[in-house]
Amino acid sequence: MTRWIICCLLPLVFVGCSPNNVDVENDLKQYFDANKVTGTFGMFDNGQGRFSVYNLPRFTDSVYLPASTFKIINSLIGLETGQALDSSTIINWDGIDRGRPECNRNMSMRDAFRISCPPWYQELARRIGKPAMQKWIDTLGYAQRYGKFTIGNNLDTFWLDNSAKVTADEELGIAKKLYFDQLPFQKRSQRIVRDMMLWETDANYHLSYKTGWGFTEKGNALGWIVGWIEENQHPYFFVLQIESNDHNFDMAPVRIKMLKDILKHKGFMEGKR
Repeated sequence: MTRWIICCLLPLVFVGCSPNNVDVENDLKQYFDANKVTGTFGMFDNGQGRFSVYNLPRFTDSVYLPASTFKIINSLIGLETGQALDSSTIINWDGIDRGRPECNRNMSMRDAFRISCPPWYQELARRIGKPAMQKWIDTLGYAQRYGKFTIGNNLDTFWLDNSAKVTADEELGIAKKLYFDQLPFQKRSQRIVRDMMLWETDANYHLSYKTGWGFTEKGNALGWIVGWIEENQHPYFFVLQIESNDHNFDMAPVRIKMLKDILKHKGFMEGKR
C-alpha cells in the first residue's frame, strides 16, 4: 500500500500506478551526509518503468526556486516566440559587470546556457515579454503545485527570487517530456535545448543536464542538477537537489561530484548497465 501511494504522488513521471515499481533508496543518504547537505535524489528508469528515490517527501511535496534550471523553459519559450532563432543567437553584453567575468561579453544562447549566465537570460525574458511568458507558464502548468503562479513586476527574476517554486518531481517530469518531444513546443525547439544539455558522451554513456544554483528564503544555498543519462540506448531521468546553510559552501563542484558518485553507485558510467 505504501508503494502504491508513493507512485500515485508522481503524476508527472508515471503514466499509471503500480505497487511494485518504486524503490526508496535510503542508502543514498551517505552522499548527502558526506557533503553536509540535505536534499533529495530521484531517478526514473524509462525502460523498466521503475522509480527510485531518496527523501520522498522532499521530492514530491516540497517546493523550491528553480534557479537556472528555468533556462530550459526560458530557452524553449525564446525559440518558440522567435526571440531566439537558434542556439547561436547573440545577445550583446550591456557593459555592466555583475561579478561574473565570464558573462562580460557578447554571447550566444548556447554559451549562456552552458555557463549559466543570468543577465543573458534575463534579457531574453524581457524580449519575450510578460504576456507571452505568462501564457507559456500557464500552458505548461509550471510552478503551480500549490496554485497558479502569476508573474508580477519581476519578469526577469521570478525564477531566482523565490516567487516561482517547483518540486523535484516537476523538474523530473519536464526532463522526461523534453527528451521525448512531449512538451508543448515544436520538436525543433526541444531538440535545440536537448543539444545544449549534452555534456559528456563516450562509448558507455551520454550524460545530459542543466544545473541551477540559488538561495532559499532562509538564505540557504540551493543546488539542482536535472537531466538524464543514456546507456545501451535507454534513458534514465534524474533530479539531484541539495541545500546547505553554510555561507561559504562551494556549490558548483559538490553537486556534480555528488551526481557522479550516485550514478556510479547505481552502476552507471562504467558500462555496467
